Amino acid sequence: MSEQDVGPKAGQGQGNLVSRSVEEFVAQLRGFTDRARGLAAGAVPSGLSLPRLPSPPGALSAAQLGAIASAVRGQRRQIEAMSAQLQAFDEQLAVFERILEPLLEWSSTWARLEESFADVVRGSSSDRDVPPPADAT
Repeated sequence: MSEQDVGPKAGQGQGNLVSRSVEEFVAQLRGFTDRARGLAAGAVPSGLSLPRLPSPPGALSAAQLGAIASAVRGQRRQIEAMSAQLQAFDEQLAVFERILEPLLEWSSTWARLEESFADVVRGSSSDRDVPPPADAT
C-alpha cells in the first residue's frame, strides 16, 4: 500500500477536505448549469448560443464585483469633483454679480444723463427753428 492509500498526512486533512468540497461545489454548479443549458437549448433561437461558464465561476463573480465597486468609487469621485467645480463656478458667478451691480447702476445713471442732455439740446435747437417775430413797421 502507498501513503495515499493509508490516509491523509497530519495537517493535510483539513486542506484536502476544503479543496475537495470546493471542487465538489464547482462540479455541482457546472452540472446544474449544463442541465439548465440543455433545458434552455430548445427555447434559445438556433443562431444564438448561450455563453459558457468561466472556470471557476466564483472567481469571475468576485472579479466582477470588484470591478463594479471600483467603478462606483470612480463615479463617486467624479461626482465629488463636479460638485467642487460647481461650487467654484457658483462663487465666480456671485463675484461677477457683485461686479455687475455698480456697472448697472452707473449705466442707468449715464442713460439718464444722456436723456437729460438730449432734452437740453433739443430744447435749444427748437428755439432756433422758430422764426423771429415780424416787424410791424
